[in-house]
This record gives sequence, C-alpha cells and structure tokens, in this order.
Amino acid sequence: MTHESERNDLPVLTAGSQQPGNLVRLVEEGKITTVMLALPDMQGRLKGKLHDARTFLDRFESEMCAYVLATDWDMNPQPGYRLTGWDDGFQDLHVVPDPGTIRRLSYLPGTVLVHGDAVHHGRPIDVAPRQMLRRQIAELASLGYRAKVGIESEFLLYKGTAAQARRRGYRGLTPVSPYNLDYALDHPPALSAFCHDLREALHAAGCPPEAIKTEGAPGQIEVTWPYGDPMTACDIYTVHQHAVRHLAAQHKIAPTFMAAPQTGIGSGLHLHVSLWRDEDDSAFWAPQPGVLPELLQHSIAGLLTALPHMVPLYAPTGNSYKRYRPHSFAPTRFTWGHGNRTCAIRITGEQSNPHLENRLPGADANPYLALAATLAAIIHGIRNQPKLPDPCTGDGYEDVETCEVPRTLDEALTDFVDSSIPSTAFGPDAMDHYVHAGELEAGALAGQVTDIELLRGFDRA
Repeated sequence: MTHESERNDLPVLTAGSQQPGNLVRLVEEGKITTVMLALPDMQGRLKGKLHDARTFLDRFESEMCAYVLATDWDMNPQPGYRLTGWDDGFQDLHVVPDPGTIRRLSYLPGTVLVHGDAVHHGRPIDVAPRQMLRRQIAELASLGYRAKVGIESEFLLYKGTAAQARRRGYRGLTPVSPYNLDYALDHPPALSAFCHDLREALHAAGCPPEAIKTEGAPGQIEVTWPYGDPMTACDIYTVHQHAVRHLAAQHKIAPTFMAAPQTGIGSGLHLHVSLWRDEDDSAFWAPQPGVLPELLQHSIAGLLTALPHMVPLYAPTGNSYKRYRPHSFAPTRFTWGHGNRTCAIRITGEQSNPHLENRLPGADANPYLALAATLAAIIHGIRNQPKLPDPCTGDGYEDVETCEVPRTLDEALTDFVDSSIPSTAFGPDAMDHYVHAGELEAGALAGQVTDIELLRGFDRA
C-alpha cells in the first residue's frame, strides 16, 4: 500500500538520476530519516542495517559481519569458507554504498535503499555476487562489448499471511486466484489491489516495470522490466523482491520465489540479453532476416557449451531441479531455437535485432550470479568459438540427442567441480566458495524424510 501523502511531497528518487547531494537536501528537510544500506548475499537477498540518515551521511559506509557471505539459507554461520569462519572470529567487512543506487521505498515512509559493495582492506571481495557480475561485465568490455539486460520475474501469491503459512507447515495453501489466469485481465480484487500497489512502489523507487501479468499457475504473477544496464537490472530485481514481500504482508497474502513451490508448478527468472558496441550499435544486428550474425552464433554456442558446467550458479537449491520437467515451459535439455519456448536458449525480438533469452534460471536464483554465469558463457563462446548445433525446430523436450539439464544439485555440482570453464571465468577462490555453498545445501537435504515418502510408504512398506 503506497503512502500517497509522501508521494505527493517527495520527488521520485530514481537510481542514477539523483545525486547524493539531493539525498543530503531531503535528509536536511526531514523527508528522509532512514537509509537502508543493503548488500546482496549469496542467495540474492538484501542484507544490511537501518541507518539513521544523518549519521549515515557523516560516515557514508558501514560494517557488516562477513558471515553474510559465508552462510546457508537459514543465515547459520558455516565452517569451511576461506572468506571467514570460526577460526578468525567472523571478522567484519566494509560495505561501501554505490551512490547511483539510491532509491526511495514508498512503502517504508522516510526510507531510501542504497545498494553497497563488500570490501576488505580496500579491495572488493571476489565472492560477493555484485563483484562476480562486475567481473564479467569488465571481461565483456575488454572484448569491445556491453550487455543490455531485461529480467522476467515469476512468483506465486497465496491467501493468508506468511506467518499463517508457516504455522500450517506451508501445506494446503490457497492461491490468490483459483485457476489459470494466464494473460487474463479480469483479476480478483485482492490480486488487482496488490498488483496496483506493486506497480506504484516500483515506479516510486525508479524501477518502473514494463508489464505485470498473471501467469499459467493459479496465483502466479510475472513482472518484466525494459532493457538496461546489467547491474541495474539485478539491483532492480532485488528491490522488486523486497517490495513484493513487504506489500504482500500489508495485503495479508504470502509470496514465494521458490522454483517449484508445488508439484507440477514452476517459476522462472528469465534473462534477456543482447550485446552492443555502443548505445546505438547492436552487435546482434541481422542484416538479413533469418541469418544470424556471427557474434550471435558464437554467443549461443557459448551458452550451450558453458552453462551445463555452471548450473549451481543459477539453480542453487535442491528444489531448483524440480522445476525442470517435460512440457512445463522450463527446459530439460540444453537446446536453442527461434522463438521456441521448449528450449533453454530462445532467440526472440525483432528479426533485424534479435536477442537471447536464457530460460534456465529459476525464481530461486540469485540474479547477479545467474547473469554472471550467462555473460561468462557468452564470453566463452566469443573467445573459443565452439561449434553451434542445429536449432531445435520442434519439441525440445523430445530432442534426445542433446545434453540434459542435471536432475539434482549433486549432479550439477559434479559438473561444476570437474569443468575448467567456471574456474576460468570466476577464479579459484569464487569456485571454492560456491562449490562449498552447494555442498552445504546438498548436505542439508540429504537424509531428510519428505511428505511424499510418508504418503507413499507409511502404511504400505
């Protein structure tokens, strides 16, 4: 629910357009009282502190325990990370704000959000998700290219608060819409009200969506944004997740960004990517319809060759792999095709200016890591020029000649460890860090008795 009086009183603070000096003025006028300095963690969640705005302006940085980049999904400190651990007492790291990311959160009166970067002894921390992406952006620039990125976010909404869902063990939840409302324009009032407030909040934060629509599963929503800078696209996605959770609580509904929140239902995080030489010179421009430029061919081949070895970066949980099912619109094989939604990599957009859609990441992916893997795979293709297989022109789920998407996190970790491609792209320290994170996640799931095991075996075994 937006705060109309505040919206009328304050200018819209949009990332990149406002300067820190503008923030200073608003703080001095008492219109901004709180600065939320946020560091995206390994899972892509915003972590940080609520700073008194005047104190923040005096210091313009913060400290945070380094365990925020060395933990599990439950924020439990974990041993085995080189970054920090019990052996060094979990030391602090510095969080340096990125001045171009100041955004006002209309649903938190008097509050701005600022993204920050993790720094230790004056150097960026290589395993931090924003730095992982920044490294690939720089590598791409060294080849003479810059990326433009658009993100599609899918998530589900259920009736009742998150606390009520938790008390029910997340079982028997009722979606906010009773059936498939894909592309529908007649939404239930509660859903319409939420979508209205989400749109307003994103506009106020300088993150205006391109579109909001209902998706194929009951209670499923898709939000898309226009093309833009890669880092900004990921920052916007984290603002969006933050807004969804706060607004859902106000509307007494429960959101989830799980990849497969129910059997037979999947939510994706699709990444649309194109390469440019400068603002008006598309490197994917096709002079003849149906003829893919060489750079685009190398990029596709790189994605198909490298992404199979970087799966834990865009499918980080055991649940991620339950989304990859035949005829689910989530890919099960590393295929590519023109406008083909059964493929992992889809060529879409204008015929003369096509772009790539990576359909592999699920809603539970960290956007910075998923995009870093995508750009690293494109870079691999440009530099190594692997052979491009024929496009898939039919049902990609039936293309048995192509490589399958891993069925489990354990299987994905094996390829991640054995391949030199991710290590070359991200360096050994980052590799060790995210291999360990994957092993911790896989270990947390191992040996757990599930509801389906009880259902199938309790009185039958």
